[in-house]
Amino acid sequence: MTFAIISFLVAFILIGSALLLIFYRDNIQERISSALYPRANKKSISSTIEETRHVIGGVVEQFEKILPRSQAEIGVVQQRLVRAGMRGENSVKMFYGAKVITPTVLLLLAWATGAYHLAPLFIFALAGGIGFLAPDFWLGRKIAKRQAEMKKGLPDVLDLLVICVEAGLSLDQATQRSAQELVKSQPALSDELGIVALEQRAGRARSDAWKHLADRTDVDVIRNLVSMLVQAEQFGTSIGKTLRVHSDTLRTKRVQEIEEKAAKLSVKLLFPLVLFIFPSLFLVVLGPAVLVMADSFKQFFGH
Repeated sequence: MTFAIISFLVAFILIGSALLLIFYRDNIQERISSALYPRANKKSISSTIEETRHVIGGVVEQFEKILPRSQAEIGVVQQRLVRAGMRGENSVKMFYGAKVITPTVLLLLAWATGAYHLAPLFIFALAGGIGFLAPDFWLGRKIAKRQAEMKKGLPDVLDLLVICVEAGLSLDQATQRSAQELVKSQPALSDELGIVALEQRAGRARSDAWKHLADRTDVDVIRNLVSMLVQAEQFGTSIGKTLRVHSDTLRTKRVQEIEEKAAKLSVKLLFPLVLFIFPSLFLVVLGPAVLVMADSFKQFFGH
């Protein structure tokens, strides 16, 4: 087993080195020459990390060309990546490259550890299927986590918007200010509000910019907020009052959801009680009585 693991690691390192030599020969030569003939200005750690990330991303991009795909599929994947907060120009290529590299690594791991001896066809098919679907599951979990964070932090963002609007700022200025102030506490919402501010600064209508926010995030509470803001702009009502009412509504809705989960708890506890706790109680309570009755019947009827 140890020999197989060492062989797998050696093969993986050799394959990775060969890919780097094939696709990034010029960059490697430039790094070797810079190491032999150092310049006066040294690169920082951040620039080195950025270059390493670009190298790894380039290797993954070479693998993404293997999978055939249509423009419609690319559009759906790109929309999911945007909802996950991944807006880089190489995000789609990285995603498809991961769908090729992950099953390859799992297949090599199954071969190196000898697990395929149990059922070769089943093990290889299972490793390939899990590796191919793993990036989709990871992306789905990342989207769900980001949407939950935005849904949880939206009332605080609305409170900050109310403060900014009541202080005399317009909604556009309040949006930009809130995006700057919430970078650390609410990074997802800060990112989305920053995009809204950039779109408005570029000349897009306010309603269109907020509607794009609802489409990007795909969160129901944000859609409701956008609808209220568009209606308030159309009918000329107070933006501050609208935001305050929506913030109070969200907090009330959160309390109601918690109360609903607490009410469902008794029903959900029924199945563990019936399957695990009641049999143990029956065994402890009725076990001695059953043993006594068995001895009594044995003495009564004899052998």
